[in-house]
Amino acid sequence: MTINDRRLNVRPAQGEAPFGLHEVFISRTDERGIIKAANYVFKRVAHYDWDELLGAPHRIIRHPDMPKGVFHLFWETLKQGESIGAYVKNKTKDGLYYWVFAVAIPCPGGFLSARMRPSSAMFDQVKKAYAELLLAEREGDLSPQESAEHLKEWILSKGFESYHQFCTAALSEELLSRCAGLNIPPDQKILQLQQTVSDASALVAETKSLIWEFDAMRTIPHNLRVIASRIEPAGGPVTVLSQNYGSMSSEMSSWFEANVMGENSNFNKIKGAVTNRLFVEGMTRILEECDQLLTQERRTLGKVDIEKERRILAELVERERELANKGGDQVNFEADRIQQACNVMHRQFLGLSTTRVLCKIEAARLPKGGETLDDIINQLGSFQRRIAERLANIAKLSNQVRAIE
Repeated sequence: MTINDRRLNVRPAQGEAPFGLHEVFISRTDERGIIKAANYVFKRVAHYDWDELLGAPHRIIRHPDMPKGVFHLFWETLKQGESIGAYVKNKTKDGLYYWVFAVAIPCPGGFLSARMRPSSAMFDQVKKAYAELLLAEREGDLSPQESAEHLKEWILSKGFESYHQFCTAALSEELLSRCAGLNIPPDQKILQLQQTVSDASALVAETKSLIWEFDAMRTIPHNLRVIASRIEPAGGPVTVLSQNYGSMSSEMSSWFEANVMGENSNFNKIKGAVTNRLFVEGMTRILEECDQLLTQERRTLGKVDIEKERRILAELVERERELANKGGDQVNFEADRIQQACNVMHRQFLGLSTTRVLCKIEAARLPKGGETLDDIINQLGSFQRRIAERLANIAKLSNQVRAIE
């Protein structure tokens, strides 16, 4: 036993239970939350004997400082067959406490939870938010569901679009902070995927700006037709060209909004796909470490069949690794669709450029009003340059999102 291990086995009379940053622990429950198996680290930190722990409800370690809304959100997500992560404060048999960042995943017959010690800057924010939420629960007599809604509002206020996006960011930050605390190199795959999530967010923002550009320029072709009607006969070349320009730009805007910004569009899906991939990658890291720990375990775990638990955990690791690979394939598929959309836009964009040049040529032939007409045509030129820049940025970002293997 190392000096560090001996220190972790010495328990204080009060305060925080010894739980090393290098440690991870797992527990498996049935669908009702009854503990069916756990590893030795969980037993040691919780300070229960095996006959007290196995067969007990998982809430045996629930700390009164935890808001009910967190557990409501936690269990509702698991019941839907989805995985989730959360910061949790637990209590021990001898009255101590310990914090974990837990990821939970459905498994045959129930759920499996893997935990590590949190240490990131996000953890400090969450502790404060939990304290405020707990006070709101007590003073407002909030139901667990109402408390969960308050938690979601706090998450939205922090710039996240959903709890899943928040817990994904938290999981990746905790993994990187843990690496720093243990003086080991940061996980490069997690770093790369964090950047990919950032690129996907920028991609969505760039696309929304592109739609805004189209909306902002809708009045320009109309103004062009008005001026043309004053300086040339009805049905003159500038009038016709301005009508064509307005029609083409409107078609481009409508096509882009329907095919790119729609509910089931590639742009709308890619951010979710990238976020899911990061969450699964992070969760797989913890599960793999738990798998290694069980493989190395030489102590009995009460009446738990260790070989059975190893098989369950190994199967979950393999399942999550497959999901991570499929997530990467989905991201690449959506990125390819974005590239195709950009190619379509570029082809249509060439038509706009040609029409603007023709407008400029016709304006030069007109005897009067040319300066005002030139101003409008120059506005179209500025608009087209901005569109070209945004299309180039979108193509670049989609390529960066796709680059992670």
